[in-house]
Amino acid sequence: MEPSNRAQYLLKVLIQKYINEGNPVGSRNLLEDSGLNLSPATVRHVMSDLEDLGLIKAPHTSSGRIPTARGYRMFVDTLVRYQSPDTAYIDKIQSEIKEENYDTGKLIEKVSSTLSKITSLAGIVTVPKGKNITLRQIEFLSLSDHKVLAILVLNNREVQNRILHTKVKHSASELQRAANFVNENYANESLNSIRKNLLRDMEKTRESMNQAMQDIITTAQLAIEDAENSSEEFILAGERNLMNFAELSDVNVLKQLFDAFAKKRMMIDLLDRSISASGVQIFIGSESGYSLLDDCSVVTAPYKLSDNQVGVLGVIGPKRMAYDRVVPIVDLTAKLLGKAIDSK
Repeated sequence: MEPSNRAQYLLKVLIQKYINEGNPVGSRNLLEDSGLNLSPATVRHVMSDLEDLGLIKAPHTSSGRIPTARGYRMFVDTLVRYQSPDTAYIDKIQSEIKEENYDTGKLIEKVSSTLSKITSLAGIVTVPKGKNITLRQIEFLSLSDHKVLAILVLNNREVQNRILHTKVKHSASELQRAANFVNENYANESLNSIRKNLLRDMEKTRESMNQAMQDIITTAQLAIEDAENSSEEFILAGERNLMNFAELSDVNVLKQLFDAFAKKRMMIDLLDRSISASGVQIFIGSESGYSLLDDCSVVTAPYKLSDNQVGVLGVIGPKRMAYDRVVPIVDLTAKLLGKAIDSK
């Protein structure tokens, strides 16, 4: 059974008041905030109906009521009016992500931190999937008899260095020929594609390629594979912000939360469920599928690289978060991050 329009309105007022103040809401305060011309008995009756529907509950012995996960779900799906991010935030996030000296890793770290600061929650951003990272150029530089520095330029601007251990010493001309081979045949392809195709293509040209060339290119393939897999899977910032919320400040609750963050596979599994989604996803309490996050909500949005959704960003906080403000911020930030990475 769906609550009446009046009951839905009172539920909306109750949830907004609880989000703002963090205290159970009694019928008298709800009546005052609602602006409706109702008797206290009518409001108590409506609250009783909402409780029977599983939308609100009484915490412990309090006379007031707080929302349940089901109540929050109705709120975010049908009752809340989402706010457009204010211009101050838009200016801040745009200035952060337009910094020309950021490589992709630093950009993601900065965005996670900015999300955390602006929402006072924990910010999280996944690193783009390796199959969408493009090699623009590779160069080799001899370091010693058996060490070579591989310099990889990715997605136009990001530079990664890898030290390669070779079987023999390679001359500068051999290293240049190897770099030319990779650049001429694989520039502007994804690391994933290069890793799969490099050795296969070498087999076709083995007769015309000397052993030294084969050795250095085989070693270069390891550098490409390492660059594809070496990044942290996600960047988390501001988890200490969660200590400021009474419902998460219990030592045992916090320990469980930080254990959840440490178990990266769990967080990646949750975030990966959003990478193919259309727009913002909101996981409230047990909707995450992980009991460690039962007291939390996670708001996520995918970001794109060349029209492909390659990563996810979002925030983690208590179920009592300002969804009307947080959801549009997450949505906007995902769009801006995708554009910034795409331009690198």
